[in-house]
Amino acid sequence: MTADMIKIGIPGAAGRMGGMIIREIARHDDMVLVAATDRPGSDAIGQDSGLISGVGAIDVPVSDDPATLFARADVVIDFSSPQASVAHATLAREHGTSLVIGTTGLTSADEADLAAAADRAALVYCANTSIGVTLLSRLVEQVASQLGDGWDIEVLETHHHHKVDAPSGTALALGQAAARGRGVALDDVSDMVRKGQTGARKEGDIGFAVLRGGDVAGEHSVIFFGDSERVEITHKANDRAIFARGALRAARFAHGAPAGFYSMDDVLAG
Repeated sequence: MTADMIKIGIPGAAGRMGGMIIREIARHDDMVLVAATDRPGSDAIGQDSGLISGVGAIDVPVSDDPATLFARADVVIDFSSPQASVAHATLAREHGTSLVIGTTGLTSADEADLAAAADRAALVYCANTSIGVTLLSRLVEQVASQLGDGWDIEVLETHHHHKVDAPSGTALALGQAAARGRGVALDDVSDMVRKGQTGARKEGDIGFAVLRGGDVAGEHSVIFFGDSERVEITHKANDRAIFARGALRAARFAHGAPAGFYSMDDVLAG
């Protein structure tokens, strides 16, 4: 390890995303893993995080103490759980350690807690760290601003059967982009539950549809329905590695950024 390498900490190191990020770090010569944790009671505690992830021994054992991440790392990359991510944001603030959060399922209150913690640390929060999805969100906002009256908007997302939240954080972010394009609040126009005699579709609503099955890494479409025509904008993730690559790009940005609350748009612009 050289002095100019970015030191990375990974919570949830025994999970799918944790292992994928560790493998991605091993492919880059400007970063090094210095700390890894997993939930208390995990079989991974005490094991070498490199062996668990498949990159070989790296002498970074998995701990169950989150504070070690922020004491040792320059940047912590977190794809854990809403409750853990909020707790990690507090630790980031206490230690002044940069934090990248790609966790989904956070509430508005959780997001407010993240923003509050960013007064003393650089915090990048994004529902999807894919570069392609970030660009998709920009396109959705632009198209929504142009296709107003007479156009219905539907957000369709598909994920693997292990995913626990619905609609996905990315689907909600795309809905928010569409709402921004129309100058409205998503909470006022979202339609997420359709069952039974729902009546006709309400003009101006942004609808959500969810599919779960197999090992789909992630597919998102925003469909604009007009009279006799429609516009579809779609992103398909063929490999979850794209999220790890985007997270490392966000980590590089956060490492050099002043304290503040950032998004992937900031990462791409930086």
